[in-house]
Parts: sequence; C-alpha cells; structure tokens
Amino acid sequence: MQISGAKLFVKALAAEGVDTVFGYPGGYAIDLFDELYKQDNAKIKLILPRHEQGLIHAADGYARSSGRTGVCLVTSGPGATNLVTGIATANYDSVPLVCFTGQVSTGLIGNDAFQEVDIIGITRNICKWGVTVHRREDLGRIIKEAFYIANTGKPGPVIIDIPKDIQTSLGPSEYPSEVNIRGYKPIENVHIGQLKKAYRMLKSAKRPLILAGGGVTRREAFEMFTKFAEQTKTPVVTTLMGRGSIPTTHSLFVGNCGMHGTYAANMAVSQCDILFSIGTRFNDRITGDLNEFAPEAKIVHIDIDTASISRNVKVDVPVVSDAFTALSKLTEWAEGDAEKLEHIEGREEWIDKIQSWNQENPLEMKVENGVSPQAVIEAINQSYDHYQVVTDVGQNQMWTYQFLQMDENRRLITSGGLGTMGYGLPGAIGAKLANPEENIISVNGDGGIQMNIQELATAVIEGLPITVCIFNNGYLGMVRQMQHLFYGKRYSATCLTKRRSCPEDCKGPGEQCPAYTPDFVKLAESYECRGIRVTKNEEILPALKAAREETKVPTIIEFMIPYGELVLPMVKGGNPMSEMILKAKK
Repeated sequence: MQISGAKLFVKALAAEGVDTVFGYPGGYAIDLFDELYKQDNAKIKLILPRHEQGLIHAADGYARSSGRTGVCLVTSGPGATNLVTGIATANYDSVPLVCFTGQVSTGLIGNDAFQEVDIIGITRNICKWGVTVHRREDLGRIIKEAFYIANTGKPGPVIIDIPKDIQTSLGPSEYPSEVNIRGYKPIENVHIGQLKKAYRMLKSAKRPLILAGGGVTRREAFEMFTKFAEQTKTPVVTTLMGRGSIPTTHSLFVGNCGMHGTYAANMAVSQCDILFSIGTRFNDRITGDLNEFAPEAKIVHIDIDTASISRNVKVDVPVVSDAFTALSKLTEWAEGDAEKLEHIEGREEWIDKIQSWNQENPLEMKVENGVSPQAVIEAINQSYDHYQVVTDVGQNQMWTYQFLQMDENRRLITSGGLGTMGYGLPGAIGAKLANPEENIISVNGDGGIQMNIQELATAVIEGLPITVCIFNNGYLGMVRQMQHLFYGKRYSATCLTKRRSCPEDCKGPGEQCPAYTPDFVKLAESYECRGIRVTKNEEILPALKAAREETKVPTIIEFMIPYGELVLPMVKGGNPMSEMILKAKK
C-alpha cells in the first residue's frame, strides 16, 4: 500500500509517541497541517503560537519539562529562519528537538523560488543533524533517524526539511521500527579504568570539590548525585545549568560558581586540590581566566561529549560517559568504601573552611526602596512546595539562579549556553503544556518579556494559568550593570523609557522621565490576562497568592525594581574567578 508523504509524516509522529506539535502553517507545509487536521481522534495536539521563535522556545520548554522530544512544524523561508535562534538555544543546552520545515518542490530548489531558503545550510553549525528529504522512499527512515539522533548520546536539535512534492508524492506506508546509522554509535558505557582512577583521586584528596553541570540534571540523576556527594563527604558547586543537581538547602551545597557565583563557591574552586566535574563543558562564564582556573587542582572531567573534554580546560583524568551511567558506578563503589570514607584526613577542615567563606560574605541583597528581587524569589520559595521556574535572560535570570530553592520537586528551566532573551514566556508555556498540573512560574525582565510577549495570546487560548513575573527596572539591566561598572556610566541604548525628547547624555532616571511603555497591567488586561503591579515588598506574597488562585488564564505580576540594583558578586569577563566584585555603588 502506498500513501502520501504527509500521511506517513503523521503516522511517524504517532509511532514516536508524539502528543504535541508546535506549528505555524504556510504554503509549503500546508499538506502536513492538512493531514494533522484529518487524523483520527486528534491524538496529536497542534499548538499554534503567535511567532515561530515563540513556537520553538515553547517546544524547547516542553522538552526540558517533560523529558520528551519537542516537535516543531513550520513552513519554508521566513517560517524556517525564525526558528534559528531557538535551534541554537536548544543546541547549546542539549535539548532534544525535531524541527520539520516545509520546502519548495525539489525541482525548484536552487532557483530562488518564492520562500526558498537553504535552512539546512543556515543551521549546519547549530544543530546535531540536518537533512533535506530528496526522495519520497527515504522519508520514513529519515524521520526515524531524526528522533533517535535528537534524544541519544548528547541530545540536541535535528532539522528535517521536506519539499512540497515529497509531501504529496505516494510511497511506502511502512515506518521503520529500528535504526541503524553507519558512523553514529552513541556512547552507552563508561571506561571503568578511567573512572576508577578518578574515584581513587577523589578519595585521597584533602580539599575535594564536585562541579555539577547540566549533564547531571538532564539525566535526572538528582537522588544518585546527592547520595554520591554524601557518601564521599564532598562539597558541591554548580553551574547555571547544574543548579538543582543537589538540593540547594543541603549542607554540602556550597553555591553557584562562575561570573555571578557565590564568594564561597569561587574560593572553593580556586583552592581545591581536586575538581571532580560532571556534565559541564567549562565555558568562559565558569572559568574566567583559564590560567587561573582551579590552579591547585587535579581536574576530572566526566562528559558524554568527547569533543568537550580538554577543549577549554586541560584535564588530568578524562572520562567519556553520561552522568547517569558514571554515577551509577561511583555510588556503587562509594557504598562499598563507606567505612574508609568516614575518616579522610583534612576533609572536615576543608568543609569548615568553606562554611567560613559563606559566613564571611553571605549571598544577600539590601534594597532600601522599591521591591527587592531577593524578596520576590524567596516569596516564590515560600509560596510553593513544588514548581518549575522558567526564566528569561539577564539580571532576572541571575537573581533567580542565586536565590531560588531547588530540589527534586523544584526545578529551574533557563537558556544557559546561548543566553536567549525572549525565552522565558514561551518556555513556560511549553512547560505548562507538558505538565498541566504543575505550578509554572515565568521570571522575566522588562526587556526580555517584550521579545515574545505576543505569546500571552497562546497561553490564554490554551487556558494556561501560568504566573508571569516581570522585574521592571526600566533598563536592559545586565548590560546597564556592565556600563555602570566598566564603561564610566555611559548608558548607551539600555534605558527603556528614553524618548527623542530626552537629553543624549542622561545619567539616570528622575522625575522628569517619561512614563514607561507599555503599561504592563493594561497590556495584560488587553490579552484577557490578570494584571497586578507590586511596588513594595509587603505586596509580594498577596500577589503570588492571587496568581495561584487564578485557574484559567495567566497572571502577570509587574514588580517595580529599583533601576540601580546590581547582581553581585560579579567577576569581570576574562578575570580570575577569585577576583570578585562583592560591593559596588549603585
């Protein structure tokens, strides 16, 4: 029996267990949408966001929240190119996505046809795999391979470009049940000899430190990771993506390390004698000056991606493995060594030293007027027993990163590697669609929220009662902070209230400043959402309570943050992580 490519497309999605597709139609994908419309019992739900970038961020949030592969469907040309930022976002954070793009018919490719674009060429360096289907008989195999590649080894986004004639042509109805890709063999085991060497080094160290990255949280090895840290009595620091790999209230959790890490965490990295890292690629936000990174330590690096090991930081013991597999062995060995691990020379003194650093420079903010970002995040901690917090990028992200409590019931979803403004709201929509009963809170800056604010319509139409927190300080805050600290307070293109009538050399807001545009409360109401403005700390908890009680539409809470608040500590880019700015004039 022969069926059209479009019919096989829908059959393939069903076979892969896809229940949600984030799609935006167009002429060169219309046949695929038509078949989704005709499917029996509508087993696959089609979500129509308001922009393709919002669409792919929603699919990304869905994937991170659920652990399943996110699926996108868009048309050719601008539909496809609007996915590019989201593809790069997913690629940097190892999120499994399969993105289907329509394309002009095969006979028109290369002729500059209407809405023709080489999306595979454009995305070649920011995806795990991309392919244009040139033969109808290859369609089923390619889709099967795409889902397999996206979600095995180091996960990532895959793009399948399907020309118009491939969608309408008849071909085999069979969808493969197995995958056999020459040259692609995901690593499923661990080199026991290397892992044992790393473990022996950890046991003998006097000042050991575990650095946990996104590889730990991605495989949901929380319980196993915490057990291993406890068994070996080893303090833990995390990257942005690794936060939550151990409960943030745990006695062994030191804090976040890196550019906006805690004083104790960065000092611990600088003075440890072994840095036992799992699931991180050592990007520049973590290392700073490479010549000064963990200068006294032997470095162990466990990572699924062979190319990441010793790329940025030269390591002493490389171990190619995913976090879950490696931790399974490590906890097994540590359990057998329980008595020996009880009495390791110098370990208690090291833990006491780290605690003294925390006491010396605790992580806290002092806000004299207006709403404190720390108070907002701590109110979220207080208001919910379980949640998924999805952030945008900028100061709002870093304050959340610093103060949000996390454990197996409290998770953080954020754009880490690419740092994509505009991710927060659509990412939260995807997370809510994946987990309808979960408390989903989106934390955004007043700049980032406006990059995809049109997705409020999507949330309303789908009946998603997410809580959207907007930290409004009137500026692109993180860039303003760098201008404040390192560029002589020259606030170029960061004031979001500035109009043509304002002086060019303005040094900061005052009574003469124009009103902020837009009015977020009125904007929320225009989208049929609930809008609340919070101007003082006493109003934070009541606002969150009102949001929790809303069960049908999003609630937008605008928190009026003082414009000069800074994210501290901070390390200037390229400097050693031990050179932290702990205090600064606002």
